[in-house]
Amino acid sequence: MTPLQSVTAECERRGRAAVVTGCIGLLEGAETDDGLIIALGGPAAQTVLSGREGGRGGYWPRVWAARGLLPIWADHATPAIIAATMDDAWRVREMAAKVIARHQVGDALAAVVALKDDPVPRVRAAADRAVMILSAARA
Repeated sequence: MTPLQSVTAECERRGRAAVVTGCIGLLEGAETDDGLIIALGGPAAQTVLSGREGGRGGYWPRVWAARGLLPIWADHATPAIIAATMDDAWRVREMAAKVIARHQVGDALAAVVALKDDPVPRVRAAADRAVMILSAARA
């Protein structure tokens, strides 16, 4: 099952609003149930839940939470996705920039502009794309 299929199926089980709320919570460091982590992370989630790869407190659940917002965006997730651009983990920052670009989160322009100086090339590339998309949307 692809991440999109998994998130879609989880929305059918829990409801879209509950999945968005769960993603926001994970981005903000809240605990959540294993089912949501498995739905967002797929087979790799078992590794995290077993305590490897940094466990629940590691960065993977935050990456998956941001990725979960790609197909099911809601505007009230804006503060969490902007905060994710400052995450210690580069994969979270990269995914946050991708979400911002996909959903043209205009309030996040300053956050992605700041990412253009990120030390990680993949984050800079995602930030460049987001800035280009947001700038074009404002024009």
